[in-house]
Amino acid sequence: MKLHSLRVVILVLALHLALQQTLVVEMVNAATTTTMPTVPAVIVFGDSIVDPGNNNVIKTIIKCNFPPYGVDFADHRPTGRFCDGKIPTDFIASKLGVKELLPPYLGTNLNPQDLLTGVSFASGGTGFDPLTPKIASVLSMPDQLELFKEYKEKLKSIAGEKRASGIVSQSLYVVCAGSDDVANTYFITPFRKTRYDIPSYANLLLNSASSFIEDLIGLGARKIGFVGIPPIGCVPSQRTLAGGALRNCAGGHNEIANLYNNGLIKEIERINKKHRHNENSTVVYIDIYTILFDMIQRPNHYGFKVSNKGCCGTGDVEVSVLCNGLTSTICEDVSEYVFWDSYHPTQRAYEVLVDWVIKNYIDLLF
Repeated sequence: MKLHSLRVVILVLALHLALQQTLVVEMVNAATTTTMPTVPAVIVFGDSIVDPGNNNVIKTIIKCNFPPYGVDFADHRPTGRFCDGKIPTDFIASKLGVKELLPPYLGTNLNPQDLLTGVSFASGGTGFDPLTPKIASVLSMPDQLELFKEYKEKLKSIAGEKRASGIVSQSLYVVCAGSDDVANTYFITPFRKTRYDIPSYANLLLNSASSFIEDLIGLGARKIGFVGIPPIGCVPSQRTLAGGALRNCAGGHNEIANLYNNGLIKEIERINKKHRHNENSTVVYIDIYTILFDMIQRPNHYGFKVSNKGCCGTGDVEVSVLCNGLTSTICEDVSEYVFWDSYHPTQRAYEVLVDWVIKNYIDLLF
């Protein structure tokens, strides 16, 4: 009898201890989990950094819907994302609890739920300079706004006018473009250099970006994260083309980026003051130059080993059609690289970048 009682006591104590441990774990998790804002949808405009496959159905050579792109995506399949796996907007949508992947608006059979929770209108190779999308034969930024108008009508037909209006006003908008203007239009073609010096070209981009923000607000957007230009002179292809024998960061490229970014900060301040009574309209400048430049300069600090070459092929020039399964091999361990091809970061680098952006900017948007 005493032995039976002792066993009962031990069992009760064990259950009590297990319950306490469970409660402690739950309290720790609750304390350490960041409470993310609830948004109905994530809606995206821009270039290849945030294009999940719109270019697949456009008559352009700026594509990547073939191996080895997508090698780290689900089922190792290429989707049109300019990466080995997920791109920033996938991580943003996932971390905000909206959905795991943000689909392209074009070329896929989107169901009503896909549309209700957001899409990307981005087109790889585009930019704020009107000449940039013409050179690349891709969607311009105004083209993307026209598709957004079409999308809004689809929302109304699915959800009704009132709910659709709520989705449009409460969603998170992300705009990311400008790199192709600098790397491709200004420094590779002869069409702009003869008419614009570096400061005036930065102003051309800035004026176009400002108009885009105003148009987007006019179409109902209220929470806009506007991404600056990264250190485009330090991506592998620009090191190769304009960095000299040592492949240093191309100074002129980064000069335009910095002039544009500094001007954008002031322009966004002006726009926010103008619209401060406009139903809580908020535009937030998102600086990715600082974090990406640091990742490139100090890759080991972030767990990378290589930041001056891409994983695909030689890592010096291969991007888009030049990075393909027929002529290009890939590095042994993609996770060691900041860049996937000679222009675009890896999935792992993107996740590091998005974590930093959410930590530093999400509270400013909500």
